[in-house]
Amino acid sequence: MIPLHHDFRGETVLVFGAGPVGARKARRFAREARVVVVSPAFVDRRFTPEGDATGHVERVRAAPTPGDVPPWFERTDPALVVAATDDADLNAAIAATADERGVLHNRADRSGTGRRPVGEVVVPATVREDPVVASLATGGASPALSKHLRQRLEEELAGAGAMAELTAEVRTDLRARDVGPDARREAVRRVVRSPSVWKGLGDGSTNARREATAVIAEVVGDEQ
Repeated sequence: MIPLHHDFRGETVLVFGAGPVGARKARRFAREARVVVVSPAFVDRRFTPEGDATGHVERVRAAPTPGDVPPWFERTDPALVVAATDDADLNAAIAATADERGVLHNRADRSGTGRRPVGEVVVPATVREDPVVASLATGGASPALSKHLRQRLEEELAGAGAMAELTAEVRTDLRARDVGPDARREAVRRVVRSPSVWKGLGDGSTNARREATAVIAEVVGDEQ
């Protein structure tokens, strides 16, 4: 499998099933997309008024059969469909309809590392330090391992978002000064590897920028 990132802003994600898996995936995609969840019941706490998914998720109380699936695609025009019900026949019908219509789909009841249809996607464990996003997956072989590694990555990536923003500013500044590409790359590389810059980012102060300026001066001079 080759990982890809997909921008769902302005798109619709259709989720069948509102159990723990459906609720978790609805919350994930609601960061960007309009999410429609179809289920005969909404018992997961994340779909209650005090939960944290209801503000971005449209809930539709219905109990579709396999024959009812195509009209839901027509109503919502989804960019992605999640089959997260406890009915294997219904999940299979959702996947088949998605394949017929060229719509990406994710089956929550699929496990193992065997070959999947090209339109079937795996939703990976994700660590976010905007604008940095790191994703990992085990091909369905071990969700527990994915969760464990995600927790470790959360610690490792602390401050990575701020570093990405800082180095983007540095690159812009160096281009404006007509610094050559080789020197720019070396300056940014040293900033990224500088313990003092990372420490400044961790402090949440302006020290990071000052430290970065000192590191850059070693490569391109004192003007920054």
